[in-house]
Amino acid sequence: MTDRDQSSNAPPRNLPRSIGAFFAGFVAVVVLSLATDEVLHLLGVYPPWGEPMNDVGDNLLALAYRCAYGVMGSYIAARLAPRSPMLHAMILGIVGFVVSLGGVVISLTHPGLGPLWYPIAIVLTAIPNAWLGGVLHRAWHRSS
Repeated sequence: MTDRDQSSNAPPRNLPRSIGAFFAGFVAVVVLSLATDEVLHLLGVYPPWGEPMNDVGDNLLALAYRCAYGVMGSYIAARLAPRSPMLHAMILGIVGFVVSLGGVVISLTHPGLGPLWYPIAIVLTAIPNAWLGGVLHRAWHRSS
């Protein structure tokens, strides 16, 4: 370690806490998304499970709350991070980007699941949502 590193006021690195921050944000996104899906299926807003969701409005609704949950999950990862909150938020966004690419591949290989634009939109919004979650954390916790 250099003298500059030792004089820094940054908290020490804590890998278990960093991993926990990431997983807390990830689980929040997944659980909130699936729970909202289930509620909307039960209420009849979405077609029954197993049927394609072709309605543009339904897909826009799903995209909207997935974006909101992506921002929220990244905020959680940043908030719980022992240091470098924006990095934690962006790592969550990158993982979301990669996982979402799987949705595009599945949609390409299994036509009829729904419109292709939807999984592509999920991919394209993953990084901006993560960035926004990190920015919100920075704005709300600037003084601490």
